[in-house]
Amino acid sequence: MASISTSRRNGRRKIHFTTPDGSRRTLRVGDVSLKSALEIKTRVEYVLSALAHGVPVDPETSAWLGRQGDEMHGKLAKVGLVAPRVSMTLAAWIGSYIAARAAAKPNTLKNLKAAARRLLHHFGDCHLRNLTRHDADAFVLWLRGPNHGKKKQALAEATSYRTVKYAKQFFGAACRARLLLEDPFDHIRTREQANDERKHFVTRDVAQAVLDALPDAEWRLLFALSRFGGLRCPSEPLVLTWADVLWDKGRFRVRSPKTGERFVPIFPELLPYLQEAWDQAKEGAVHLITRYRSTGCNLRTQLKRYLAVAGVLPWPKPWHNLRATRETELMETFPAHVVCKWIGNSQAIAQKHYLQVTEEHFARARETAVDRRRKMRRKIASPATQPAVATNGQPRREIENPKETEGPDPDWQSETTGQVRPAGVEPATFGSVGRRSIQLSYGRAGLLQ
Repeated sequence: MASISTSRRNGRRKIHFTTPDGSRRTLRVGDVSLKSALEIKTRVEYVLSALAHGVPVDPETSAWLGRQGDEMHGKLAKVGLVAPRVSMTLAAWIGSYIAARAAAKPNTLKNLKAAARRLLHHFGDCHLRNLTRHDADAFVLWLRGPNHGKKKQALAEATSYRTVKYAKQFFGAACRARLLLEDPFDHIRTREQANDERKHFVTRDVAQAVLDALPDAEWRLLFALSRFGGLRCPSEPLVLTWADVLWDKGRFRVRSPKTGERFVPIFPELLPYLQEAWDQAKEGAVHLITRYRSTGCNLRTQLKRYLAVAGVLPWPKPWHNLRATRETELMETFPAHVVCKWIGNSQAIAQKHYLQVTEEHFARARETAVDRRRKMRRKIASPATQPAVATNGQPRREIENPKETEGPDPDWQSETTGQVRPAGVEPATFGSVGRRSIQLSYGRAGLLQ
């Protein structure tokens, strides 16, 4: 149990308690009201109970500790109730976070570092605890504006999403490390965006024009591996070796740095360029691509130069759209799970970022609609579909119920006379003696006498 004492000279309050090891300690809380002192005393007792039983403090007490300023937290740490608070800057924390993930995939590290640069460019090397939710909102608006950095144009929506996603990772990890009480980015909801405006279908005619303009067999193979093999360029073609090409089985092995190992068919469109590279390969060559193996080689810029030579306008994301075009083509022939296994992605990712609606789809839809209209016109014009016409010029009613030609239905017979009356005809009625009405009643005996 803890107790409160108040100085008679200056009114300052102290909280006295005994630690689990038997030490007598005093927490000087200063000039506070009795109500505040009682609150502090209660929280101190909760912390002592947790320390004595070796369990975490309850959530409310943990939140209370997190809300304390550096001065009060320092007093609690001085008497051994909490661990000293570590004050870390944004640059130091992000640097340690990325360094701990040195084994991550190269592209992941690249994206982490890009997000870190944008955070530091906007916030500077400030302390983590100084950032609030308002600051996080301002950062998101800054990303979507035209002045987010050296480039005087707004980031693409997908790039902005990725930056915020990594910012949430940085600050979420800081909260788990007890460096922050709450994540300033926790309230921001993001979802992955697919930019349909950057999708482009590379037709076979355009692909052939580019292949004819490429300078050598290795460049043609690079292009064909993406356009007809669906490989990620440059990461997947650069790891291909001739031992991975299984000529007898009609497939080749892809050891993707991103998704692991998979097998891809040697499609007929790809075979000539693969054979050409094999014929020109030097004795003892290991890799299919030997001239462009440097990580600093910018294949996208070089491909745009060759597009200009071929007289083809460059399309967005040139290598990615070659791969997306191939997956769209294969989906027309093979099941989705088979195509995704060959391409190396999931059906959800393919649907969102790869598959495209092409002009050929619209053309086929128009042809189908025209064919249907023609068939309907031929059917209408056929004599067999014209209704039969009776002598009075009216369409002849076709007999649909065979019972109409098989004689009277037993259900229609009269229980007393056994007469059969047609539906809708009134029974016979009689007037004066010797006369009868014009209504007729048919039966076994003929006319009524």
